[in-house]
Amino acid sequence: MARQNVAEQFVDILVRAGVRRLYGVVGDSLNPVVDAVRRNASIDWIHVRHEETAAFAAGAEAQITGQLTACAGSCGPGNLHLINGLYDAHRSMAPVLALASQIPSSEIGLGYFQETHPDRLFQECSHYSELISSAKQMPRLLQTAIQHAVGQSGVSVVSLPGDIAAEPAPEKAAQSALVTSRPTVRPGDAEIDRLVEMIDQAGRVTLFCGSGTAGAHAEVMRFAELVKSPVGHALRGKEWIQYDNPYDVGMSGLLGYGAAYEATHECDLLILLGTDFPYNAFLPDDVRIAQVDVRPEVLGRRSRLDLAVWGDVRETLRCLIPRVREKTDRRFLDRMLKKHADALEGVVKAYTRKVDRHVPIHPEYVAAVLDEAADEDAVFTVDTGMCNVWAARYVSPNGRRRIIGSFSHGSMANALPMAIGAQFTDRRRQVISMSGDGGFAMLMGDFLTLVQYDLPVKVVLFNNSSLSMVELEMLVAGLPSYGTTNVNPDFAAVARACGAYGVRVEKPKQLAGALRDAFRHKGPALVDIVTDPNALSIPPRISAEMVTGFALSASKIVLDGGVGRMLQMARSNLRNVPRP
Repeated sequence: MARQNVAEQFVDILVRAGVRRLYGVVGDSLNPVVDAVRRNASIDWIHVRHEETAAFAAGAEAQITGQLTACAGSCGPGNLHLINGLYDAHRSMAPVLALASQIPSSEIGLGYFQETHPDRLFQECSHYSELISSAKQMPRLLQTAIQHAVGQSGVSVVSLPGDIAAEPAPEKAAQSALVTSRPTVRPGDAEIDRLVEMIDQAGRVTLFCGSGTAGAHAEVMRFAELVKSPVGHALRGKEWIQYDNPYDVGMSGLLGYGAAYEATHECDLLILLGTDFPYNAFLPDDVRIAQVDVRPEVLGRRSRLDLAVWGDVRETLRCLIPRVREKTDRRFLDRMLKKHADALEGVVKAYTRKVDRHVPIHPEYVAAVLDEAADEDAVFTVDTGMCNVWAARYVSPNGRRRIIGSFSHGSMANALPMAIGAQFTDRRRQVISMSGDGGFAMLMGDFLTLVQYDLPVKVVLFNNSSLSMVELEMLVAGLPSYGTTNVNPDFAAVARACGAYGVRVEKPKQLAGALRDAFRHKGPALVDIVTDPNALSIPPRISAEMVTGFALSASKIVLDGGVGRMLQMARSNLRNVPRP
């Protein structure tokens, strides 16, 4: 039996760690690794058109599965293209292993063709970034990288020169056990005791939830019931906490709606659950605050804390529920629920005002029809910009749907690449890319990846021929819009030219049928919807600082516009409010 080379050993370790796909673009320094993948039946090479797509796809797959994923780039420019997608994966806490292949080891530091130093370049967007400088070093270094990515929920980068990848692997290399999942973390008794005391002393408690509440929906609902607490959420907490939630008061932040802002500011005790919500101007500075998070480094970095609790949200709530005294006074909760419903009633006009006949089509209408047409377990990948607004307000979570976007990094062009990674996890599950025309055009080449692998991703393109979020920022800042106009082709015709299904929609009455037909199509499909670039109006009290800097001025209102079924959800919650 032929002796393994380092590349084969590298791939074997990835497979043992649960990696099933390696996303990337081939290149000379990567050739030994790609060939090792070719000869290993347990892993596939996914050939994308741009390495940024590879990193986004790996990050999305990791978010869907919760397992380690991998991407790769060849030396120099190849692996540099990974960096934006890796930043996003790292900030989204997605466990991703990136292979940055390197120039010949004997030439490092001598200004060789395509020379860069990826072990330095990726340090800011990873927990671990190191260079393999010898064959003997590889197994332990890769194992360490994997454990950093999985254990700390983020990116690890391994730089591997092509010549070392082709060398024979050391004989009798130890096969160490690999960490492939994270443990649960229970807070210390002292922190639990103190949090129980603070909750029992507070008359009005509000919960504000982020992505750290994943898997803790039942515990959050039980706890809210005990302490009669309104429950608000950040955008990344929406999919985990908004559904089946009779205590829902909406979302805070620039894209927020409802009474989440009021609930967080008018309570006696605000408990931040699994959220690293970055916009501290939306958080109060005059109420008591406790924060629960599994990552101790985020505790207190957004707001002053009265108590920091290091632990999983679910484990923490399981400790609290048997110990806190049940509150009987619902007045604060009921008042916030009523404010929430009233706030949604106030902005729903943009959705209800003849939008089914408006041309160009209102994007709110598109989002509402899309929400109704999509499967109950659909995965939505969402472009940064106005698509964030529509997803935040119209996509209805139900505990089975997923909503993934560049919510922490805020990158353009993320939706299509993320849809690729999401679809590879399950070809039978509906994956919908909510793409803006600017984001789609930026990485449009990877629409060909859908065609090449016959991935049944459905791209729903909100095409207003502008970078509308940037235009909005300019207008609110008192600047004339400049450099924001896109001259677009007929994207549906482009999709058909690529070999996919494509249809263009210009009138509202065509929309439902076009979505239905695209969703029925068995392969990749694109629905190019011409939307109104002026659909979003801004209340007069919005400040330039709020929009451009995501900071709150005097106004508590954020972006005006429709809220779709969010209003229905709030109305249904009003059944919990006692009538006089």
